[in-house]
Amino acid sequence: MESLEKRLLNRNIKPTSIRLLIFKTMTEFKKTFSLTDLETELETVNKSTIFRTLSLFHENLLIHNIDDGSGSMKYSICNETCMCTVGELHVHFNCNRCHNTYCLESISIPPIQLPEKFLLESVNFVMKGICENCSKFF
Repeated sequence: MESLEKRLLNRNIKPTSIRLLIFKTMTEFKKTFSLTDLETELETVNKSTIFRTLSLFHENLLIHNIDDGSGSMKYSICNETCMCTVGELHVHFNCNRCHNTYCLESISIPPIQLPEKFLLESVNFVMKGICENCSKFF
């Protein structure tokens, strides 16, 4: 639990027991996760507490959100040095078969040249197809 506590402190988040429990649960997901996924795993924790904690983690750059087009926002834990700048953003992959969304951190989003006076604040780059696990069935 100590390293989880340190990760929260590094993002200026007070490591309360409930925040540590929620963060520990997040680290156990092997893919991106949704609010519903967390609520299912943490059924004894109040739903509004989970939502507020997600918001706090996002505001303090501990997690990033992904709009994969499914209608449900997904989340993933940022690496320890990530500041969620546009230059650090990476591609996400949504599987059309299992509907899981994966961070592809090794694939950066290419620089985008916008017209003059346009200010880029965020980029959402989601590729869709069949993931490694589902491709075994073809």
